[in-house]
Amino acid sequence: MRLALNFKSGKPVYLQVVDQVKAAAASGAVQAGDALPSIRPLAEELRVNRNTVAKAYAELESQGVIETIAGKGCFIRANHSPYKKEVRQKLLAEKIDDAVVQAHHLQVEKTEFLRLAEERFNAFHTKRARAQS
Repeated sequence: MRLALNFKSGKPVYLQVVDQVKAAAASGAVQAGDALPSIRPLAEELRVNRNTVAKAYAELESQGVIETIAGKGCFIRANHSPYKKEVRQKLLAEKIDDAVVQAHHLQVEKTEFLRLAEERFNAFHTKRARAQS
């Protein structure tokens, strides 16, 4: 798993790490039980402060994406969300709301937005299927 940071994006670096690890886990690029790089080497590789990586890992652990085993490291957890279905749907609805607002500002019509969302959903499943085979 390679992480690529964009220091000009305006998005905090630790959240970029969180999002990329979550995307890798969701796509199947990393599997349950796979070890994440240790904090210090990853911080050096990304050229960021160790606390930034530690904060990202703490966030990932609080979201149930990874688990930390003392003396062994951090590992991808099995894909079992700690959230109830209603909470997961609420979190997703908030993300969709952001995308709808963005689509409005970009003057993307509803049908085009829905077509693009379906296309991206299908592309994700195709990519995941390739990664798992």
